[in-house]
Amino acid sequence: MRQISIFLFLILVGCKSETKNKSEIETDNQSEMTTETEDGIDKSVSEMWNDFTKANTEFKNDEIPESDFFHNNEKEANRLAELTLTGKKRASSGLNKLYQQYNADLPTVGTKQIVTDFNGRAIAIIENVSVDTIPFNKISKEYAELDMGTNTEPLEKWKKAHWDFFESFLKESGEKPTEEMLIVAVEFKRIWPKNE
Repeated sequence: MRQISIFLFLILVGCKSETKNKSEIETDNQSEMTTETEDGIDKSVSEMWNDFTKANTEFKNDEIPESDFFHNNEKEANRLAELTLTGKKRASSGLNKLYQQYNADLPTVGTKQIVTDFNGRAIAIIENVSVDTIPFNKISKEYAELDMGTNTEPLEKWKKAHWDFFESFLKESGEKPTEEMLIVAVEFKRIWPKNE
C-alpha cells in the first residue's frame, strides 16, 4: 500500500492540461480549509470512517484507509468524486511502469480508500474488487465504461485520455507510451455511503 497517493494522483479520467503537484495543493488548501485536523487531513475523512465503522462493526479495529482524490486538477477531481458517489465510476487505471518506478506495491483486492474532493473532503469509501494488469490495447469497452463513468464512446474517451496523460508523464523520463504498455486496471465498489 506504499505510495498509494502517488498512484491515485496518476489515475486519470478525462485528463485536462491544468496540473498541480500534491504539495502545491496542500499549501493552497491550508488556509481555505477550516475543518482540517492537526495532521493536515480534513476532519470529514475520520468522521466518514467513524460513521462507516459504527454501521459495520466488523471493521471497527481496522486502520483508517488512505484518502485522496482522483486526477490532478480541481474540476476533474470533483467530477470524478461525484461519479464515484453516484456509482457511475467503478474503476481506475494506473500505469504499471510507474508502480515499478516508485517501487510501490500494486493495489490489492479488499483494499479500501476514502475518495475525497479536490479540497480533501470525504465523499465516499470504496473497496477494490478486482485488480488486473492488461496491455493498453486490450482494455475492453466495458472496463472503459466503468472507469470513465459514461456509456458514450467510453473506449475512445478512455484511450485518448489515458494515452495523453501517460505520454506527458513518460516524457519526463524520455520514454513514449506504446499500445502494449501494461495498465493496472482496478475495479471497485462504493461501500459508503450505503446505496439507498
